Amino acid sequence: MKKTGAELIVYALEQIGVKFTFGIPGVHNTELYDELNISKSITPYLVTHECGGAFMADAISRTSESIGTLVIVPAAGATHALSGIGEAYLDGIPMLIISGGVRTDTGRKFQLHQMDQSGFLKGITKKFFRVETHDDIIPIIFEAYEVATEDEAGPVFIEIPVNIQLFSGKVSYIPTFAPERNVWKINEAALENAYDLLKNSSHPGIFAGWGAREATKELIELAELIGAPVATTLQGLSVFPGNHPLHTGMGFGPYSVPAGEAAFENCDCLLAIGTRFSEIPTGSFSMKVPENLIHIDVNPDVFSKNYPAKFELEGDAKHILGAILEKFKKEGVQKKGSEKMKDLILKKKKEYETEWEKHSVPDKVNPSIFFRELRKQMKEDDILVVDDGNHTFLAAELFPAIRSKTFISPSDFNSMGYCVPASIGAKIANPDRNVVGIVGDGAFLMTGLELLTASTNAVGVVICVFYDGELSQISQGQQIPYSRKTCTILGELQLEGIARGTGAAYLSLESNENIESILKQAFRISDEGRPVIVDIKIDYSKATRFTKGVVQANLGRFPLGEKFRFIGRALWRKLTG
Repeated sequence: MKKTGAELIVYALEQIGVKFTFGIPGVHNTELYDELNISKSITPYLVTHECGGAFMADAISRTSESIGTLVIVPAAGATHALSGIGEAYLDGIPMLIISGGVRTDTGRKFQLHQMDQSGFLKGITKKFFRVETHDDIIPIIFEAYEVATEDEAGPVFIEIPVNIQLFSGKVSYIPTFAPERNVWKINEAALENAYDLLKNSSHPGIFAGWGAREATKELIELAELIGAPVATTLQGLSVFPGNHPLHTGMGFGPYSVPAGEAAFENCDCLLAIGTRFSEIPTGSFSMKVPENLIHIDVNPDVFSKNYPAKFELEGDAKHILGAILEKFKKEGVQKKGSEKMKDLILKKKKEYETEWEKHSVPDKVNPSIFFRELRKQMKEDDILVVDDGNHTFLAAELFPAIRSKTFISPSDFNSMGYCVPASIGAKIANPDRNVVGIVGDGAFLMTGLELLTASTNAVGVVICVFYDGELSQISQGQQIPYSRKTCTILGELQLEGIARGTGAAYLSLESNENIESILKQAFRISDEGRPVIVDIKIDYSKATRFTKGVVQANLGRFPLGEKFRFIGRALWRKLTG
């Protein structure tokens, strides 16, 4: 039979369950976009920039069962999308990138957009495919999906020449998709040793990352059984309920909230699940991990890289935690008393909340009061999306995520500009749930025009812009060691004008007294299918525990002479102005 490449691409995407694509049409993919337009199960979305499209695709994968998919032109389309592709790669998020390619049937060189895409994509994709024939298309897309979603997930890139998309070609057969999945075989010796270590530990703790997102039930059961406090990574904040009495927050140690520092103070055995112990959740590697570390992950390359593990278990978190629980049940192990631990965590959480609420600045919005009211107005399965900045760690410390995959954040790649498009992607994938974005004014400037995409498609997201006129996370980091700020003060930004220009609604929040009413109004507007900007005059004058802890941790590692130089310079500048 004969089919155009575009027909075959759309068929394959339908087979693997793609529901939405994001991108911008160009001369190298117009035929594909025409086919997408008549698909009964795929909706293509035009974005204002491929970077925003990549972040939307990322959010589709994080919050739904469908894989986030880009359809872009080669060269500039790919380079524009690189930040979103890189975020997915380092955060372990599946993504499919379908790129056009230059003609392969003319013999011409120096064609429009002609470049070796495989070269610059090698370091941020799991695999690169280039289609050579019509017969290649369906098998390659099926394989790309498997690669993108198996083990530690990530983005996969497929380049398809425009002539193959446009013209009909012979195909020997049209296969249907039959997914294959790894059947994990647990190392029984390591499992037995890990079980014994947990059973005999007097003060065990659990540290969970995004890799544990499907194992919340097992995490809760195990934590309650062994009486262990549970801390998470930034990306994994929602994998353990924030309202559970054994939940402490992101990380543990001096850079974490007081509940995390106190609950893990005497931890003698740490069970780490689905985490790479990367820089952010470990407070720039200042986390103190006990010698008895049990590490579970699908990627064995992460074991013992930053912290040596006593026992390593490769495989799926849900599967391995289930096996550990089964051993406890077989031996009839009773629950450890955890009331003292729960009381300690509750006490420290209340003290920290009181500390924040006492920090009052006139004509500014208190972050703690804001997040408390936001949590009150959001349902448990509503989604909060953050960006990269000071607001990220305020949200991490002050907003309890309750259901898995309801707090999404750029993490190891940590790209500014993530929030607005990712919020739109999350809302597209979850139209019946509220989606709230929390973004700093600096990060908003990068991708805020994607609100036009939301307005055009009636995507009712609530975007809360924490406005202070600075790149506050870095400016606070500058203020402590330098006593001055360089290139972190923004120009005056009129958010109301951006709202008008993109068709979004605009609300201004300038005091604590109006938080409840403004948020209710924002949700009413978003329910009508209209995006809304909430311009929040946030009080950033109190640094998060994370910011203070990380600055101190990094300064503490400086050689003694350099440490004195930095401290002396900062003091001199403070005295002299």
